[in-house]
Amino acid sequence: METKRQFGLIGKNISYSFSKKYFEEKFNKLFLTNNSYQLFHLDSVDEFQNLIQKNQLLGLNVTIPYKTEIIPYLDELSDEAEKIGAVNCILFKNGKKKGFNTDAFGFEKTLLIHKKNHHQSALILGDGGAAKAVKYVLEKHKIPYKTVSRKGELNFENITEKEVSDHLLIIQTTPVGTFPNIEETLKFPFEAISKQHLIIDLIYNPEYTEFIKKASKQKAKTVNGYYMLEQQAEKAWEIWNFQ
Repeated sequence: METKRQFGLIGKNISYSFSKKYFEEKFNKLFLTNNSYQLFHLDSVDEFQNLIQKNQLLGLNVTIPYKTEIIPYLDELSDEAEKIGAVNCILFKNGKKKGFNTDAFGFEKTLLIHKKNHHQSALILGDGGAAKAVKYVLEKHKIPYKTVSRKGELNFENITEKEVSDHLLIIQTTPVGTFPNIEETLKFPFEAISKQHLIIDLIYNPEYTEFIKKASKQKAKTVNGYYMLEQQAEKAWEIWNFQ
């Protein structure tokens, strides 16, 4: 009899998740009938210990709001997860729980496909776990950036058109506009966006957020988070199977 191999996702309000469908389709394609992928809604990160005691897990994905909160519960971190300070993938092996960050891998792949030479500096919208991975990649490629957050020195109340026109790469990392709240968008000087801009919105559901729609009206190049999500999922699969 084949050994059951169990994977899953931890987060809050994750019924809409891409990951379960993605991995179940992958298992079917590869005829991995002994593999399963479950969604584990946690009201608090404290429930993590109970979850892993009750389930024989090989790997987990981690999503909002636990990408940083999960770190104290892990035995070790990969180099990039340690530098980023956020985890979105956990490997259970030899009695140890090791955290990785595959968001950085997925974002880097997306960025390098679409970036042009004139995209010399960036604005990062938001300052959560996903923004940490974005900063890591921008620093790796020596792209200077500023962060726009709700309570930061540069925020959504005081950002100017000049800031936007001076930074031709804009990465939207907040969950604002995610399904089911698809009508929502950030307060932002969209009129300063030009056809020279590259706008990357990490949201994948809906396919076109209000933010992307408004940026597209300004003739900017726009990219959503779907390819990044696929790439980070593939990286997680590689970690779970070949680390």
